[in-house]
Amino acid sequence: MSWKEAAEPILTRLPAVKRPTGHVPFKRKLGWTAGILVLYFFLTNVGIYGLGTNEDIFGQFRTILAGAQGSILQVGIGPIVTASIVLQLLGGADLLGLDTEENPRDQAIYQGLQKLLVIIMTALTALPMVFAGFLQPSPQIAGALGISTTILGWIMFAQIFVGGMLILYMDEVVSKWGVGSGIGLFIIAGISQRLIGGFIAWQGIDAGYVGFFPRWWGILTGEIEMGSPLTRSGLVDLFIGPGELLALITTILIFVVVVYAESVRVEIPLSHARVKGARGRFPVKLIYASVLPMILVRALQANVQFLGRILNAQWTGMPLWLGDYTSPEGGGFAEPTSGLFYYVAPIYSPEDWMWWLGETAAAPWQIMIRVGVDLTFMLVGGAVFAIFWVETTGMGPNATAKQIQNSGMQIPGFRQSPGVTEKVLERYIPQVTVIGGALVGLLAVMANMLGTIGQVTGTGLLLTVSITYKLYEEIAEEQMMEMHPMMREMFGND
Repeated sequence: MSWKEAAEPILTRLPAVKRPTGHVPFKRKLGWTAGILVLYFFLTNVGIYGLGTNEDIFGQFRTILAGAQGSILQVGIGPIVTASIVLQLLGGADLLGLDTEENPRDQAIYQGLQKLLVIIMTALTALPMVFAGFLQPSPQIAGALGISTTILGWIMFAQIFVGGMLILYMDEVVSKWGVGSGIGLFIIAGISQRLIGGFIAWQGIDAGYVGFFPRWWGILTGEIEMGSPLTRSGLVDLFIGPGELLALITTILIFVVVVYAESVRVEIPLSHARVKGARGRFPVKLIYASVLPMILVRALQANVQFLGRILNAQWTGMPLWLGDYTSPEGGGFAEPTSGLFYYVAPIYSPEDWMWWLGETAAAPWQIMIRVGVDLTFMLVGGAVFAIFWVETTGMGPNATAKQIQNSGMQIPGFRQSPGVTEKVLERYIPQVTVIGGALVGLLAVMANMLGTIGQVTGTGLLLTVSITYKLYEEIAEEQMMEMHPMMREMFGND
């Protein structure tokens, strides 16, 4: 008996959101999407009952992993992304033996396996959060309930686990009944909230983080002191300090570059084999695999840093070559200052690598190694995960050729055959996928190094712009299909 036959009864019986049996009207899709978005914002404000002191173990990765620190959505989309990484690596090495393109049985097994992995990863992520000291139960609440802090810890674990399951099924609802994907929607929601706050948050000049515009109001009215722009310290204040002009320029530049890159494409002409005069084009975009593979790359880095913080918290005699960590203060998170975990940590802001500002104690050669490792990891990881993404989501030359064939289209001047169409697509898709993945990795690192408004990180900003752009395209396509039902029948859209 193969592993598929043994696992199929379990994997195919996991709870799932039922697929629509027919076409879902566009307005209903928008309704489901909006409803899930409201529910997501509501759940991010539902705190974990029994929580005392806490440390955000995800640190700077929180912006791209969605969720909210201290809420029941503590784990965010982390388990979903980690499960996707594992399956993509196994699928890329052809260790699963599943044909997810044509075999419906294998497709069901693959989806069930992914869901099972998400459940396991949610538990494995939540357990160390609660029992490794990052989310500490409140002794006062435990005393009031008449239970031990250990039992209260298990109650907290149950809340975090339920929150992870809610994220999983909310994503499934959006994917089947809404517009776009739930993961993309949650990323846009979280990062947009921080980005808007980064521009307009007004908490008083000395009451925590203040947005860009209120800060400049304070500068113009004299409430915030700045050095003269003619001096070195004044330029630092203007571009990196309170003025934050470098972050503003970077944020605007990322918006422009991503939108431009989304419009750069190679268009392969198509014509309908049976309908005379019906023509179209298949676009192979520069960012063909989208920016979503960047989530996988950053999630892999987040898991490495997650491991480092667990070792630092539990291993009192951890060797210095592995890492030396700062002590978290005020609900912050421990940061590595040296060792292996320092070198593999991403660059988050200009202060992390501009040693002449005096914000980091690391030597210049250590900083250069860290920058080099981060850049190499993002370039290579972006290209590799982009290839995996294209192959596992039905965007590769083979799957795309079959889709073109099934729609009745063909490339003019070539025989109507999936094999012929595949050979033509192989001239463009693999090369563009690698170039686009590496380009996105480079943009993410550069944006992190220069800083962004609201400290949303370069990857978070890239994801927000790209996902929003694609969501706009999907909405436009849905509206077109709604107005022209014949197009929906031609392209096989339910």
